[in-house]
Amino acid sequence: MDQTLRQLGELLLGAVPTVILLTLLYALYSVIVHRPLQRVLAERRSSTEGAIEKSRADIAAAEARTSEYEQRLREARATVFRAQEARRQVALQARASALSEARTRAQGQLQDAKKEIETDRDAAREGLQAEAAALAREIVRRVLEPAGAGR
Repeated sequence: MDQTLRQLGELLLGAVPTVILLTLLYALYSVIVHRPLQRVLAERRSSTEGAIEKSRADIAAAEARTSEYEQRLREARATVFRAQEARRQVALQARASALSEARTRAQGQLQDAKKEIETDRDAAREGLQAEAAALAREIVRRVLEPAGAGR
């Protein structure tokens, strides 16, 4: 067993430089390759996530502007509709006023025409009565006239 222990000691003693080299290699790898690589990957990840966050913020801002634009568009349409409705009401009122005025004029003309017709009727009646009286006198005169006097 002594020999086994000695061989094991020699083996361990021979492995010490290998362990030291391996530890040194690991330390150098960590310092030269692994840490810079991790730093670059972290920067890349943060810039990628930053770009994603920036794009999300840009999308949210664009959606907000779109929503604001749509709201303004709805308000503008409502304003235009109200203005059209007001103009339509004014036009309807003007139309009603013109119609009322035309009716009033038509009524006035109708009354004037009725008065004129009534005046013409009265004048015609008076003329007919005068003519009827003249005809009646003429008839009475001829009837009462002696029989051969008119010839």
